[in-house]
Amino acid sequence: MLDAFSRVVTSADSKAAYVGGADLQALKKFVSEGNKRLDAVNAIVSNASCIVSDAVSGMICENPALISPSGNCYTNRRMAACLRDAEIILRYVSYSLLSGDSSVLEDRCLGGLKETYASLGVPAAGNARAVGIMKATCVAFINNTSNQKKLSTPAGDCSALASECAGYFDKVTSALA
Repeated sequence: MLDAFSRVVTSADSKAAYVGGADLQALKKFVSEGNKRLDAVNAIVSNASCIVSDAVSGMICENPALISPSGNCYTNRRMAACLRDAEIILRYVSYSLLSGDSSVLEDRCLGGLKETYASLGVPAAGNARAVGIMKATCVAFINNTSNQKKLSTPAGDCSALASECAGYFDKVTSALA
């Protein structure tokens, strides 16, 4: 996993150059926006259980066949696995948001995700819908438009941070497609 600093240093090192110019300005901006980033991640992880359970509940409300016999969320074990998987995805999205880099999400979560679900007979559409609900909720927390928050969310304009977070969820959705 490369954070914003490691990525710039690695790039400069491969060119045998000093860090400067646009790279240095990007790092300065990353640091100045650091508190917003930390507050956004804190808002997500502090509300993680609600985000995950709401996403899975929303997915089930839209497709009640999931909790009928032979549905993928029918037994307690299957429901627990669904909640666990959604929680893992949310955790890796929060790691990516914290570091400003999606490599940890791609390396540890997305590789083989579609194939794993396909081998288990889990429909990708339901998973994608749950990810979409988590995306909308997290963006609402970051933009301070959620009415379900447990604690304060980032102050100021966080639209770029919300867009970054949405992009990480889009990567998950793409991996499921």
